[in-house]
Amino acid sequence: MNFLPFIQFLIVLLLLSPGYVVAQTVLEADGPGNTYELINSVLAPGYNVVENPECIHPEFGRHIAEVWDSELNQFVFVFYSHVTPDNDRCINFDRERTEIKTYEPSPEELKGVSGETVIYKWKFKVPSGFQPSSNFTHIHQIKAVGGNDDMPIFTLTPRAGNPDKMELIHDNTTKVATVNLSLFEGIWVEATEKIKIDSLHGTYSITIKKVSNGSTILSYANNDLMTIRSDNEFIRPKWGIYRSLNSASSLRDEAMRFAGFSISEETTTITELNPAVQNSRLELFPNPVSKKVTISYSLAESTNIDLVIYNLDGSIAKSLISHQLQPKGSNHFVIDVSGMKQGLYVVSLSSNNFKQSVKLCINN
Repeated sequence: MNFLPFIQFLIVLLLLSPGYVVAQTVLEADGPGNTYELINSVLAPGYNVVENPECIHPEFGRHIAEVWDSELNQFVFVFYSHVTPDNDRCINFDRERTEIKTYEPSPEELKGVSGETVIYKWKFKVPSGFQPSSNFTHIHQIKAVGGNDDMPIFTLTPRAGNPDKMELIHDNTTKVATVNLSLFEGIWVEATEKIKIDSLHGTYSITIKKVSNGSTILSYANNDLMTIRSDNEFIRPKWGIYRSLNSASSLRDEAMRFAGFSISEETTTITELNPAVQNSRLELFPNPVSKKVTISYSLAESTNIDLVIYNLDGSIAKSLISHQLQPKGSNHFVIDVSGMKQGLYVVSLSSNNFKQSVKLCINN
């Protein structure tokens, strides 16, 4: 039987001995429908982390969708940006924005505070012929919250020129790395960004590699620079398309693909993933479901687990397994959901060293 490729939300505590703790959250597309609900359930359960222009462009529908990508062989997110009539949330009309973020209501493990080291990973594909603005077109930002937080601390910015460039900018002013944008167009790449958070002597590195062969396109590292301002509370990532409309005639409608968003907090040292995490998975079928759903989970080792269905506000809709020992290997759990209200839920499987969650759509 073919299982749907669901793994959206992963929080991992690895090697629980002191000094070797890593918390990781992963957001993956899992198929069309309920895309905003999925994104919110991972980055800020019960809140809204999607910034879009649908206040002015409702007829297009949602500006982030999930589609199948034959190159990665998985579902991915597509971010749509239109020259007309899109804008920035009906707040700013000289720019347009389709982005996702973490922010104040997000879980604490998704906020980077002074003294921590955070790691962001994601895949993206710049469309062939992409037309960036000569002003700004940010596809990734590291921003701060609290105090002087207007300007981003780091941005990854395609910029129109002769030739077009991909720029890495620090503190909204200093271009610390620049390569030709053509190196990115039409291919999947994976970015790994590591930040030690300090207002004076932080460290920063980013490496962007081709998914196809692992070759490096852009690389930058600095072991002594500001990565948070002294009056900021925390830093947070943003991904998507955020661009100026001041030169709208040189722009076109764009659709950029993203996949595999990952946010990690490193206390001391990142190590290889625990095999219990690498080889464990949680899947649901059918999904959407009207009557009975099979919850399939594969465990790399025998372990005590909790299996819970949550409402999107984080409250428990149904507790299925409460700290019971489950055998290594494949397990199946069939439940009747016909009595539950129609809507979106999150099914969560957790043990002492990992947590995996997938969305469940009940359609009575």
